[in-house]
Amino acid sequence: MLYLWLKALHIIAVVCWFAGLFYLPRLFVYHAMSEDQISRERFCIMERKLYRGIMNPSLIATLLLGIGLIALNPGYYFSQGWMHAKLTAVLLLIGYHHVCGRQLKRFANGETPHGHVFFRWFNEIPVVFLLAIVILVVVRPF
Repeated sequence: MLYLWLKALHIIAVVCWFAGLFYLPRLFVYHAMSEDQISRERFCIMERKLYRGIMNPSLIATLLLGIGLIALNPGYYFSQGWMHAKLTAVLLLIGYHHVCGRQLKRFANGETPHGHVFFRWFNEIPVVFLLAIVILVVVRPF
């Protein structure tokens, strides 16, 4: 029963984390397009609250619950090729999360190093990770 609770909570945490990973770069698109100071300040507040209030706690919950799941049967999980690929994708996704955090700080400092087109493409990166991770977990191709 513990396994099922951990799994359910892990999935909920992942969904919340991905919601933020999808929405924050979209806010970056609008932030890069904003032309007045009031809009820029509003986007900074929205971005900061999303990152600190939803994304960081969801990332931490995702990792702790995932570690809990693995701890229940480490021999099985670490012997599976798909799990190694998934963990690699998760590590890269954590890197993306931190790149978003750095970008948030750059906007907060008044910098706009990239235009909205860059952020439109940047916004698609989590989709690739989501596809890869879900396929690895459900299909378990190796």
